[in-house]
Amino acid sequence: MKRLIALLVLAAAAPASAAPLQTAVLAGGCFWGVEAVFEHVRGVKSAVSGYAGGSAEDATYAKVSSERTRHAEAVKIVFDPALVSYDQLLQVYFRVAHDPTELNRQGPDVGPSYRSAIFPQSAAQKQAAVAWIAKLDKSGAYKRPVVTRIETGTFYPAEAYHQDFMRRNPLHPYIVVNDRPKVAALKKAFPALYRA
Repeated sequence: MKRLIALLVLAAAAPASAAPLQTAVLAGGCFWGVEAVFEHVRGVKSAVSGYAGGSAEDATYAKVSSERTRHAEAVKIVFDPALVSYDQLLQVYFRVAHDPTELNRQGPDVGPSYRSAIFPQSAAQKQAAVAWIAKLDKSGAYKRPVVTRIETGTFYPAEAYHQDFMRRNPLHPYIVVNDRPKVAALKKAFPALYRA
């Protein structure tokens, strides 16, 4: 009996097994702002700027900027699904991280590398993304149709100088004009998900 009680006490003291981390890959214009938004989402463990949709040998800023590589500037988001769901990440993506009605551009950035695209990492993510696009179009939430594409492709991290760009360059003019407002919008629209 003492042994059984000891085992029950040990089992109660042991931490619950954590759900495995998951990955999302989202493209929505310049990766600096998308990365900055998701770095402020509770449950996101990391957000890495990079390229998706093209080949490894062309995954450099100089080549992607030529608009001939089929890459999109994208962000790889590693998150804890016990703290934030993929569905919640898509809510943030569509509402504050970018404008899903701008075709092959975001704000001042123009070209296919700045397109709105989701790169699902599982069948469930693809199903969720398709459902979100259909729901947004049907709801009339935007005056123009959602142009977000569902794509496949490997993610390649961008050069080191692009990582954590907003955190390292908070007063950069591009950041001040285009990206700090997105983080402020996140805090206002999703206060329960926001973290400083």
